[in-house]
Amino acid sequence: MAADKAVLFVDGRYTLQARTQVDTGLFEILQVPGHRPSRWIAEHLAEGDAVGYDVNLHTVSEIARLSKALEESGIALKPLGANPIDGLWADRPAPPDGPAYPHGLAFAGRSAEEKIADVQETLKSAKADALLVTMLDSVAWLFNIRGSDIKHLPVVIASAIVPVEGRPTLFIDPKKLGDNVRGALADTVEFLPPSELDSRLEALGNRKVTVTLDPSTTPARFENALKEAGAEILHRTDPCIAAKAVKTAAEIAGARAAHLRDGAAVVRFLAWLDEAAQDGGIDEVQAAGKLESFRADTGELKEISFDSISAAGPNGAVVHYRPMAATARKLEPESLYLIDSGAQYEDGTTDITRTVAIGQPTPEMRRHYTLVLKGHIAVSKARFPEKTRGQDLDPLARLPLWQAGLDYDHGTGHGVGSFLSVHEGPQRLSRTGTVELKPGVILSNEPGYYREGEYGIRIENLILVTEPQAIEGGEREMMGFETLTLAPYDFRLIEPMLLTSEELAWLNAYHARVRETLEPLLDEAEISWLAKATAALQ
Repeated sequence: MAADKAVLFVDGRYTLQARTQVDTGLFEILQVPGHRPSRWIAEHLAEGDAVGYDVNLHTVSEIARLSKALEESGIALKPLGANPIDGLWADRPAPPDGPAYPHGLAFAGRSAEEKIADVQETLKSAKADALLVTMLDSVAWLFNIRGSDIKHLPVVIASAIVPVEGRPTLFIDPKKLGDNVRGALADTVEFLPPSELDSRLEALGNRKVTVTLDPSTTPARFENALKEAGAEILHRTDPCIAAKAVKTAAEIAGARAAHLRDGAAVVRFLAWLDEAAQDGGIDEVQAAGKLESFRADTGELKEISFDSISAAGPNGAVVHYRPMAATARKLEPESLYLIDSGAQYEDGTTDITRTVAIGQPTPEMRRHYTLVLKGHIAVSKARFPEKTRGQDLDPLARLPLWQAGLDYDHGTGHGVGSFLSVHEGPQRLSRTGTVELKPGVILSNEPGYYREGEYGIRIENLILVTEPQAIEGGEREMMGFETLTLAPYDFRLIEPMLLTSEELAWLNAYHARVRETLEPLLDEAEISWLAKATAALQ
């Protein structure tokens, strides 16, 4: 029995962070996928032992995989009636109570009625009677509603049952519903409080119907309740996931408008940073706050899309570093500063990373930055056929680093929602990105390099998958990427001698586009700064 042992499993993004924020005297920190929770449990528990789990926090798939892995060792998984940690959480905040509100057709591009009809056609094809939807961004997308229940994510806590015919039921706190949402969905949706969900699941089971749910996203308790009541379970991927990944024409237009607005705010910030940070008087929290203020000045900012990763010097090597006021590091001369941030606008979600030299960078910094830039450009200018997956393109970003004996321990890119989650599936650019890329999908392109204890480098733009087009002299039409993000790279960190003529041409063309597109939104001093920041490199 491992009653005196505890372990925290993290992936490569959090390895360094965990060492500084977790009591390593209590917790052993292990990185996945090199270390697996099932293997650790099998090594530290004995046959006949049991591991408890919270049915609300683990998905159907997670529990199935872990049960199978532990079965050989004779170790059982047991659902807990209550989570013991909840009992210790004395100062737990009250549930969020922000209102839901409609996400208009001008932004969404498709009505809730159309989306629901598509889902019901999917159910007919699968010969299923109903779909259980528990993913918050799927609920928000399906019903064209937004909220503020999750920090930085404009969703409302709710779930839904969609029958193969008739009106769906949306389980949502009645206090969150105003006349705006009720009016928009009155003829389409039945509203019930969340407390009624269990009885509706039981009713489905009593009728012995077939209920579809996504095992990779649905908490285990819902499947358990349906099975106990007698329902047949059909495991299928949540149909909302793939549908919301492919943006409508309205969402694509919104993304372009959001990035234009956001690009101007980022340029104002970079110009300010060049002047304000050179003497070492600015810290990480102040810098992040300044960027948020420039976004707020647009008058369109709803929220930032995640806690800004504002990392000076060695903190840049902590991939998901979050600055705290009490420990914020100054942006010191002769160092690198990494700022990964984004915004939620009603017409789009942004996510951008820029690495900036504070003072004079070293030759080593310039070399590493340029290697990362080469991979970033390779993805940006890629052309690829239909059925290409994210894992097929991920090596393009890594090859310059690999050739130098370097790499990074995170994916190259993730999907991005439309005024929804800044991390959206199913598409991704990574070794595990097995989903085919489709026109209309938005991804991030963010290779990096991290030298522990010294600095981190990451460069990120959002990119839109374009329709297949003919290539002169070619035989097959190819898809590609449209770069949505508009902001200069730090020319002080670029070593032109390491770039090919094609890479230089792409870089200079991108900088010319940034300059010409953003100048009308800037004042005279900002225009002057941008002209220098985007001057052509030879």
